[in-house]
Amino acid sequence: MKRIIITSDDFGLSPGVNLAVEKGWREGILTCASIMPGAAAFDEALLIARRNPGLQIGLHLTLLQGRSVLTRKEIPGLVDAAGNFRDNPVASGMRYFFDRGLYCQLKREIEAQIEKVVDAGIPLSHIDGHLNIHLHPTIFRILAELMPQYGIKSFRLSQERLSQNLKFDRERRLGKTVERIIFGTLADRTGPELDNLGISYAEEVKGLFNSGRMTEAYILNIIDNLSDGLTEIYFHPGVLPDAEISRRMPDYRHEMELAAITSSTVKSKLKQLQITVQNYRGEVKC
Repeated sequence: MKRIIITSDDFGLSPGVNLAVEKGWREGILTCASIMPGAAAFDEALLIARRNPGLQIGLHLTLLQGRSVLTRKEIPGLVDAAGNFRDNPVASGMRYFFDRGLYCQLKREIEAQIEKVVDAGIPLSHIDGHLNIHLHPTIFRILAELMPQYGIKSFRLSQERLSQNLKFDRERRLGKTVERIIFGTLADRTGPELDNLGISYAEEVKGLFNSGRMTEAYILNIIDNLSDGLTEIYFHPGVLPDAEISRRMPDYRHEMELAAITSSTVKSKLKQLQITVQNYRGEVKC
């Protein structure tokens, strides 16, 4: 039996993202949204989540290329005077791994992001991360301690078949190969620990190699070739014009991704192939 979870990342980043999330839930196949607690449009995202209670909310953990929840005084080693994390993912990842003095600050910020959502009355079902930072060994060590405390039962284990991706999209072959090595290694390390914790995850995740380019044509191709079991497909939909997403992700095809989520052709293909669309809790949408 083939089952899919459809997730939008960056919920709360901007009005354009928030509008796309609500449209994707109401008119399309979206089942989950991962929220950014430090982002500028977080409060608007909360309102959308409350008026759409069937939309499952997870944490889009943000520790780079975004804003913190705590102040610089509380986490001076992580953010600048304006409360912004560093933009460079490689440099940030190295610092988080080798600078042991950052561990307590990271834990405080991660717990603050979780608590900001939970304290707003929104239960968190799953955790993923901006640029997949949640798989970083130091970050995952903290999450492994916090997830059971907060009743978080699911996790995005970012592992994707490169061979299948390259059948339909030959762009960025070297970059995709590097990503497969890095995230495949991290997933192999993380999976057994998730099993020990009793935290669930999809057998495969689609969106790693084509982040920002999850178009209707690409989705139709991968739907035809899904493995049995549970697959998560994640998107970055948006409605333009939107200055924030255009500034941060100028090359992403936000509106094309929203069109894929709401596509009648995609819906028909899923029905034809008898693929179940659900959320992390197992609640079926179609």
